[in-house]
Amino acid sequence: MTLVRFAPSPTGRLHLGNAFIALVNSLFAQKSSGRFLLRLDDTDRERSTSEFAAGIESDLAWLGIRWDDFARQSDRLERYDAAIEKLKAAGRLYACYETPEELALKRKAQLTAGKPPLYDRAALALSDAEKAGLEAQGISPHWRFKLQGDDPAWTDLVQGDSHISISSMSDPVLIRADGVPLYTLASVVDDGEMGVTHVIRGADHISNTGVQIQLFEALGFPPPGFAHLPLISDAEGQGLSKRIGSLSLQGLRDSGLEPLAIASLLLRLGQGEPPEICTDWEALVEAFDIAKFGHATPRLSEDELLAMNARLLHALPYEAVADRLPEGADAALWESVKGNIQHLSEVEDWLSIVAGQLDGQPAADADLLDAAATLLPPEPWDASTWKGWTKAVQEATGRKGKALFLPLRLALTGREHGPELANLLPLIGRKRVLERLCRR
Repeated sequence: MTLVRFAPSPTGRLHLGNAFIALVNSLFAQKSSGRFLLRLDDTDRERSTSEFAAGIESDLAWLGIRWDDFARQSDRLERYDAAIEKLKAAGRLYACYETPEELALKRKAQLTAGKPPLYDRAALALSDAEKAGLEAQGISPHWRFKLQGDDPAWTDLVQGDSHISISSMSDPVLIRADGVPLYTLASVVDDGEMGVTHVIRGADHISNTGVQIQLFEALGFPPPGFAHLPLISDAEGQGLSKRIGSLSLQGLRDSGLEPLAIASLLLRLGQGEPPEICTDWEALVEAFDIAKFGHATPRLSEDELLAMNARLLHALPYEAVADRLPEGADAALWESVKGNIQHLSEVEDWLSIVAGQLDGQPAADADLLDAAATLLPPEPWDASTWKGWTKAVQEATGRKGKALFLPLRLALTGREHGPELANLLPLIGRKRVLERLCRR
């Protein structure tokens, strides 16, 4: 069975780039009749917090993403210890004692000589006595993974045939001097033991893949399939950082955006397609195709999000929003105003306009409004009432076009623009219409 995972670090709130990766994993699992694992990579003890962890879960649930399984790396530390011992026994981990300053000097010397800044494996030449002497001085080792053999290669579901040259990579540090395993080791152990079949993530992780393939093999796990997605940027082409709150999920949620609008736009941008609305999650799954994802960097702007939000609201039936509308907002009001709103919260404004008291200056153009009041037909009203009434007012006053319709709109709604008055007029009702026409 297909098993994919989304593995954020709880060191901040999710931004749209994270949401894109989570969304694709979730849709891939559902399209494959597989399972989706949410795993918190929380081994960074200094920066990981329970508040950020709860925020990530809340943001994903709001976006519509449901997970079948859940795990925390902090609950699995003994599994990493076991993997470390296995790698040491196989001769694939070796202790290194260089300080950060010493490593920086080595890199500088290599660059000055026109060489790539790769670790020189000097620690492999240390004798047991030399290691003991360094540790007696209070120097704790960090541990590197020894790369070896052929260059790792894989067929990426997005990038195509890919490979990494071993000669271009340093042996990576897998364990810090304080004994904490780094992301690369913990992630591979988790993916291998949990049976993850596909690792779907951003293209910024391509450079890690060669190391991870060798690490999977060293630990006795078959490497999973890989898919490296293009990184979403903002409108200026800059990357999205979770420490920049302007496009955080929490911020977009607080601004009143609909989760389906966000998900629809992310999917279409990733697949390089014109923005189209998916009005439910099943439509998202149906539209998803990993083969459509390419190399180009999708650019996303807040204006696009607002436009997509409006398009979604315009397409939703009353039943889809009824439980989130203010009291008194019925199907007739929703169908009348939904084509003129960008956020669901605007329905309350139009409910107030239709059923409440208008604020602001009294209506102007008294002669026109007096004639309109005199010619106002009796109820019951329907959508055809507006046309018959305004035709009679036009014939009586000679007004037409904007000179006729704008004063009436201002008098009845207090706004220059808005929904079709043919639909609003029956909702306002004859009594309120008369009061507004005669307001001086």
